Amino acid sequence: MVPLIGFHTREWFVSESHEKTHKQASATDAEDIDEFGYKPSLVRSLGSFHTFAAGISYISILTGTFQLFYLGLASGGPSYWWSWPLVFVGQLMVALCFCELAARYPVAGSIYNWSKRLSHHGVSWLAGWTMLTASIVSIAAVALALQATLPEIWSGFQFIPEDTTNAEALNGVILAAILIVFTTLINAFGTKLMAQINSTGVFIELIAAVLLIILLAINIVRGPQVVLSSGGIDTSGRPLGYAGAFLVAMFASLYVMYGFDTASSLAEESHDPRRNAPKAILRALFFSFLLGGLILLFALMSAPDLSDPAFSQLGGLQALVLAVLGPYGGTVILIAVAVAVVVCALAVHAAAIRLAFAMSRDNNLPAGTKLCTISPRFGTPVVSSVTIGIIAIVLLLVTFSPQIYTVVTSIAIIMIYTAYLLVTVPMLVQRLRGTWQPRPDGFSLGRWGLPVNVLAIIWGGVMAVNLAWPRNEIYNASEPFHWYLQWGGVLLPGIILGAGFAYYWTVQRHKTGVVAEHARVDVPTEKPVQEA
Repeated sequence: MVPLIGFHTREWFVSESHEKTHKQASATDAEDIDEFGYKPSLVRSLGSFHTFAAGISYISILTGTFQLFYLGLASGGPSYWWSWPLVFVGQLMVALCFCELAARYPVAGSIYNWSKRLSHHGVSWLAGWTMLTASIVSIAAVALALQATLPEIWSGFQFIPEDTTNAEALNGVILAAILIVFTTLINAFGTKLMAQINSTGVFIELIAAVLLIILLAINIVRGPQVVLSSGGIDTSGRPLGYAGAFLVAMFASLYVMYGFDTASSLAEESHDPRRNAPKAILRALFFSFLLGGLILLFALMSAPDLSDPAFSQLGGLQALVLAVLGPYGGTVILIAVAVAVVVCALAVHAAAIRLAFAMSRDNNLPAGTKLCTISPRFGTPVVSSVTIGIIAIVLLLVTFSPQIYTVVTSIAIIMIYTAYLLVTVPMLVQRLRGTWQPRPDGFSLGRWGLPVNVLAIIWGGVMAVNLAWPRNEIYNASEPFHWYLQWGGVLLPGIILGAGFAYYWTVQRHKTGVVAEHARVDVPTEKPVQEA
């Protein structure tokens, strides 16, 4: 995760060193945002490791692998492991496209601003809106991971008596809401504290991941051929047989490997972003694949009994680690997992703030002139931070149901994949027209650009359909059964996108223009919006 948010503006630098750093920004870095009509307003203080940390902390190996391991094992058996390298290859196609874009347009709010250069304003707004809402949903989804970990560490974290109806789901909402309040306060008021938490969290997560791999490897009881077994999964009556079960099990891997674009969203706060951002994207994705894949493989190889129902229920990997490493060793790892969840939630919240800042800087959100305002006291966009936190908590309450964990996580991934498609599809259109030109001195796929772009779109489209498919086991796994729950993966994203775009088309697009506070005075690309 990123050690410094860096939202301080030139008006509110409180030290000569900050002012000096800002003035010494290279001519190339200045050109990066000149092209968009913005004046420099963010501190360039992040190096290559910082951008890498931002991407890998959003992906958060320990958070993702521990949160939905149970779903993968229950739906596809041990052979669900193959979804991990499959998702990696698919997401690598998307990441390679993003690397070209990060080198060409290193600017905050990457998804939003990239699509603005690849297509027209309607598409870019929809991409930004989709990514922003997906990030807010992701905050809620990540925060819910605490329920699978904290009660395993100490029973006192289970505030709701277990004999209460929907006790786990309700307790998960309470824990998640507490975490979101924490991330809101830190993002809004604690830049220095945020830096310390981020740096410590990344260190703990990486060390814990390596330690877990070693400890699981020491305790293996079966060979790697376990990943060739379906574990006796019942596929009778299921369309496509085991393939249908495997597509459901893929959710466990699809939920982990996204968010790598966060490394490029920090471009305006990074040194030499044209070179560092593409490297950070690929490194974050590769290390997440390597460490996460080994954790899952050795977990399957070391489990005392893979048929144990505890491993196929919420908190499955947590229970497995405790069974393999014992109460003391397992608790140490679970504490690291809880830290990783907190760090991941902070990273997702921070990324959502950057996107909200980028869109509101163009006055492309309701109350945009307020959302992009930097607090002179805290150096952060306090209004954006608090607004995003409130919406995430409300989302938890609105979507509360016995299936809240899989419902919220599934919707988060659907929205992310949709946002990615709103970048890769316009990029392909430009390639086919011959108008896409990667930066000559930056990352370029060369003649491989077209096939990689096509594969990225095919992958994203197929997985978006897979994620939204109205399956009972994902959206309505237990009684009472309702059609609107089963179709939740279609209805909720459809409502968010449809209502949002309708508002933009009828109201907000007529107000679009770079807010005066952030617009270049000399050659603005659009008419600045004056403060009310």
